[in-house]
Amino acid sequence: MKLTRKLLWIAGALWAAALIAGIGFWLRPVSYLNGTMYAREAFSGVENRQVTVEGHRMHYLAEGPRSGPVVVLVHGLGGRAEDWSNLSPFFARAGFRVYMPDLFGYGRSERPRDFSYSVRDQANAVVDFMNALGLKQVNLGGWSMGGWIVQIIAASHPETVKRLMLFDSAGIYAKPDWNTNLFMPRTPGDLDQLEALLMPHPPRIPGFVARDILRISARRRWVTQRALNTMMTGKDTTDGLLPELTIPVLILWGKEDHITPLDLGKKMQQLIPRSELLVYDGCGHLAPGQCASAMGPTVAEFAQK
Repeated sequence: MKLTRKLLWIAGALWAAALIAGIGFWLRPVSYLNGTMYAREAFSGVENRQVTVEGHRMHYLAEGPRSGPVVVLVHGLGGRAEDWSNLSPFFARAGFRVYMPDLFGYGRSERPRDFSYSVRDQANAVVDFMNALGLKQVNLGGWSMGGWIVQIIAASHPETVKRLMLFDSAGIYAKPDWNTNLFMPRTPGDLDQLEALLMPHPPRIPGFVARDILRISARRRWVTQRALNTMMTGKDTTDGLLPELTIPVLILWGKEDHITPLDLGKKMQQLIPRSELLVYDGCGHLAPGQCASAMGPTVAEFAQK
């Protein structure tokens, strides 16, 4: 009788725990999905660290041998360090030490109210990040807005960059032909339109997940708005900087990119003296994540040259 009562108590406790977990997942699915991702990072040996930059906390991920040559990868608008999780292992397996910072305002980094969130100030922060970690010369990669940031770094601090990699990059002057407010979605319809811009054949987002994404977007909208406001002025465009680059530059582009169309990649290749453009069929703006298996060996080989 006592054993039966104990088993019933254990079964009840397990049922209650499962119910609570299920309700929690329903209410805050993004937090649960993030927790799973963070656990997977830790299990695979990715280091979760932070450093003080310009008086503020900057979070970053690191993987690969500590003594290896350095690769620094910079994410785009609304992104985070984990956006590189499919591509970074190719560098790590090739012997590189890979650093992936969360830019101020994004991921798990601090969101200071007195920061401009302009690409130029973010570029300065990335340089200060490298200085804080003692990284003297790196292979530097950037995706979308991150590509814009690393172009500025390569032009203004050429001694710090050995080779440059641009993934579906912004930077040169171009007026978007799509609604930039979609980067601050307010409705499930906005979210669907943004997903359609970002990738070919986007999966359907369950309603309860969309609701949580919109809740988080509302909380961080001011950062995205401030960044977009500075970008739309055209003040920091890189058309005039790119011809001055003397380092090797690899430009990689998803052929189906609607955010930064392929024509921009072709123009960058024309402006940069020592550059090569590679185009990936069936890939959109999220190519470094969704087409990493095709890109990975190429970028690792490029960094090794």
